[in-house]
Amino acid sequence: MAYEPSEEPVALKILVAGGFGVGKTTLVGAISEIRPLRTEEVLSDRGIGVDDVDGVEGKTTTTVAMDFGRITIREGLVVYLFGTPGQERFWFMWDELSYGALGAVVLADTRRLTDCFPSIDYFEQRGTPFIVAVNCFDGAERHEPEDVRIALDLDPDIPVIMCDVRRRASAKIVLVTLVEHALRTLTPAAG
Repeated sequence: MAYEPSEEPVALKILVAGGFGVGKTTLVGAISEIRPLRTEEVLSDRGIGVDDVDGVEGKTTTTVAMDFGRITIREGLVVYLFGTPGQERFWFMWDELSYGALGAVVLADTRRLTDCFPSIDYFEQRGTPFIVAVNCFDGAERHEPEDVRIALDLDPDIPVIMCDVRRRASAKIVLVTLVEHALRTLTPAAG
């Protein structure tokens, strides 16, 4: 069915969440058709003792509000991506960012797996469909998706996939997996 200009355009909102330094900004940048809006600031002395940089010692900036990107699927159908800030002191923004979201991608780093628990808890408590995408960092030990599922104590219906958020094709698979999961979750079963 072709898009008729008189039809209301459809916009989907997807969140990209996870711990500090997991690759949220990178995922949005890899897939966005526009130059992403980024609200990154240089890490400062104020973060010493507050921000855990173990495993991401080379990180020099952090998102302080959000990342924003856009993908046009076809005329009249657009996906908006919102990357959430990963540090606890910026979590107050999550309620505003998540309003109206179709679902969320929770990025995970197996070197710092516990960092994604707050994101998982947030989306579970709100009934927001989400998937877990394990960003396979260079040099990080690889784990099977089922092992990650067990470690995170996830329900069997929540997809866990491996990805490399630097690669557009990989980011695309992550987003398609989320949309398919959200449709299954939000569509009542035929009875």
